[in-house]
Amino acid sequence: MLASILWLGNITFRVIDNDNHVTVDDNEAVSCAASLLKCSKEHLMEALCTRKMRAGHENIVQKLTASQAADSRDALAKAIYAGLFDWLVDCINKSLEVGKRHSGRSISILDIYGFESFVKNSFEQLCINYANERLQQYFNQHLFKLEQEEYISEGIDWTEVEFIDNQECLELIEKRPLGLISLLDEESTFPKGTDYTLAEKLKEHLTFNGCFKGERSRGFRIRHYAGEVTYDTIGFLEKNRDLLHSDLLHLLSSCEMHLPQHFACNVEQTLLKLTGPVRRSGIESQKQSVATKFKGQLASLMQRLEDTEPHFIRCIKPNTLQQPNLYQEDLVLQQLRCCGVLEVVRIARSGYPTRIAHQNFAQRYHFLLPLSLANQEDPLSICVAILHQFKVRPDMYQVGYTKLFFRAGQVGRLEDIRLQTLNGIVLFQKIYRGYKVRQYFRKLKRTAIMLQSLIRARKVRRKFEELIRKHRAAIQIQKYVRCRAKKQEYLKQKEKTILIQSVIRGWLARRKVLAIQRKLEEEERVALEAKLHGEQLIKAAQMNKRLLEEFDTSEVDNPAHMDEELANPGVSSMHVDGQAEAVKVSPSYLAELQSRVLVAEAALREKEEDNSVLRQRLNHYELKWSEYESKMSSMEEMWQKQMSSLQISLASAKKTLAPDDFANQGFKYDESFPYKSIVTKQRGSRHMLPQEEEEFDWDDTTSVGTKTPDHLSTPRKPFLDLSSGRGELDAGRSVVSHLFKEFEHRKQVFDDDASFLVEVKTGQTEASLNPDEELRKLKQRFDTWKKDFRGRLRETKSILQKLGNPDSAQRLKKNWWSKKA
Repeated sequence: MLASILWLGNITFRVIDNDNHVTVDDNEAVSCAASLLKCSKEHLMEALCTRKMRAGHENIVQKLTASQAADSRDALAKAIYAGLFDWLVDCINKSLEVGKRHSGRSISILDIYGFESFVKNSFEQLCINYANERLQQYFNQHLFKLEQEEYISEGIDWTEVEFIDNQECLELIEKRPLGLISLLDEESTFPKGTDYTLAEKLKEHLTFNGCFKGERSRGFRIRHYAGEVTYDTIGFLEKNRDLLHSDLLHLLSSCEMHLPQHFACNVEQTLLKLTGPVRRSGIESQKQSVATKFKGQLASLMQRLEDTEPHFIRCIKPNTLQQPNLYQEDLVLQQLRCCGVLEVVRIARSGYPTRIAHQNFAQRYHFLLPLSLANQEDPLSICVAILHQFKVRPDMYQVGYTKLFFRAGQVGRLEDIRLQTLNGIVLFQKIYRGYKVRQYFRKLKRTAIMLQSLIRARKVRRKFEELIRKHRAAIQIQKYVRCRAKKQEYLKQKEKTILIQSVIRGWLARRKVLAIQRKLEEEERVALEAKLHGEQLIKAAQMNKRLLEEFDTSEVDNPAHMDEELANPGVSSMHVDGQAEAVKVSPSYLAELQSRVLVAEAALREKEEDNSVLRQRLNHYELKWSEYESKMSSMEEMWQKQMSSLQISLASAKKTLAPDDFANQGFKYDESFPYKSIVTKQRGSRHMLPQEEEEFDWDDTTSVGTKTPDHLSTPRKPFLDLSSGRGELDAGRSVVSHLFKEFEHRKQVFDDDASFLVEVKTGQTEASLNPDEELRKLKQRFDTWKKDFRGRLRETKSILQKLGNPDSAQRLKKNWWSKKA
């Protein structure tokens, strides 16, 4: 069946003339649908594109247009699907009626979606909300009826409870002949009826009803019990028309399968019940619209509800995200309003919503009465005594035959009194039971402590004995282990000692052998030199002898030359005879040359010793100079850190004491500060070289942007005169030490003054002065001191850099050498 419905949806049509008449395309969809329905293919194509009408005693065949043919095809598919659904429901109900045949009773469940209100509401929402209106009316009437029956059965006085009746809204929808459904059916029968004409007709005939309100264009609003809903008439007529004409019913009846025949039979029986025993034809079957069918089915449902005993279950959806522990209040409130729960609660609260049986009431609250009243046997007497005891007003309760009826809030008051009494009883019981338990616990604790002391003493004694045995065994093991370890250590040390001795002895032996070898080589060298010297002397003697001989011969030949030689005894003569060279040297002249050589060697050794001493001194001075430079760099870093901390403290004090008061002001000295005289004295008595008692200013490289006022500018002059190398170093150290002392003193003074002004400003110290004015003066003094000190610092740095310059160091060295010379 489902497959045949899908194939019916694939059937297409083809236009055959100018009047837009169509015929069915003979394709696979038609063949498959016909084979699945077990009907004739030609009969199916004829039923979809034509319609037979009876006029008098003749039958007229009318061709359908494309839109009419498509509507016939869709109507056939819908009819088959609806019949299949009804058939499945009947099968399920028949299988569930087995128990009903034995017991005669059954339980039916009606599941309805509930009230619907969307942005765009159409014909389906109207039908659903119409059913909810009818069920809500039945629900209110049933609840009121139960309330009335219970009041009458208990024999109490009561007044009729009023509730909101939605009969007006129901008459708007189902009243004939001017109800919404009737007007919709009437407009559906008109061939030229449209959604716009339907909207205009509804506005024309239903305006008198208070639940109806027309909207612009094709919309209208209906005030339901759960709220107003705006409907759009687009598609109302198409969805309301039942286009299943008699030819399609004959087609289903002609199918060979049992289900299509069963569907056609059910449709005919339904039409017979709705139209009555009048004659019916294909035209009459078309007049049964969807709204009329829905109205009839709803009427039969209400009739069945009247014949049974209903029970209502309201399901509330906490959130739309399907998550646990999430409660959307707006969503829940909307559901309660749409389900009518709020109206039911209002009806219940308008009467006596709380009902308690006499026996249960007396059993729950009898302990609140005195003992004389609580021992009564009649539960009703106990109930009346409880009500009198707590002064419940007569108009707030009613006494029935078996129950007590209370208005809202009365039982809550009794429950509060009962809870307070129970809390007092529980508190007393708690204290008493705690006392008993503490007594029992103390007894158990003393017993447990005694047993634990005995058991622990025995365990400790055993453990101590075991510990003694382990201690003795450990001492014995340690003795042998330490003995073995010491023995191994001794052997290792012995081996190492022997190895060291062998190495040292070998080194000493080699050293001694080398010394002997050097001594022998020295002796050989000395002997060789002596030999060479002797040979030279022999050669010199021979040469002298030869010279003397030559001199004797030449004395006779040239007496003038002899006189010249005698006049210049230190002059030697040389004679070259062939390849030999002869030198004539005087012995006295040779001795004198040797003595000069010895003197020169002694002077050279002395100079070398002096040079080594001077190099050592120079290295010593260079080492001291590097130490001095490192010390100066560390002191400079420390001064910068201290100055930055001083600036931070002054800035914080300036923020605390109204910084706007001393901006852009001149500088003046004040007699109230104790250090004015010191500053004046120091400025007037500054020397070229600082003394021990003087104070000096300081400034770091980060203190920029300050300016000393023009009328307080102090002329600076060089305060360091370095005339000698050693004096320059000592003077530099003295200046640096004095600058550091002055910085520490100034820092302490400014900190003390700033702290004193802060205390005066906050009221911690009383003084007859203006803290804002004094702080401004303090700032000006600080700026002046900083500017002056910065200049001296730069001069000191430049002088120290000159001392650290290599050219200057070289100049000092030359001066020192000149002084030494």
